[in-house]
Amino acid sequence: MTIDAVMDITRDALFLIIKVSLPVLLVSLCVGLVVSIFQTVTSIQEQTLTFVPKIICVFLSLVLFGNWMMESMVEFMQSLWSNFGLYMTQ
Repeated sequence: MTIDAVMDITRDALFLIIKVSLPVLLVSLCVGLVVSIFQTVTSIQEQTLTFVPKIICVFLSLVLFGNWMMESMVEFMQSLWSNFGLYMTQ
């Protein structure tokens, strides 16, 4: 296995991690921003107020995007395993 092949696999894996985690992280970021603005406007300084909406929205985003996330990861792993013989001969 050459260094170029390892670099290609690593690059593809890191890109997949970013692509798969982005929807959940964006949902969490947006909900946190909305709750923070709400807390600022209403002068509520409760620290635990942000956790419940974030947990609910992250769970819903996992339900919505989970199928796509799993399909992307399975596709990547299938491509790795199908090319396993090529990696061993180099």
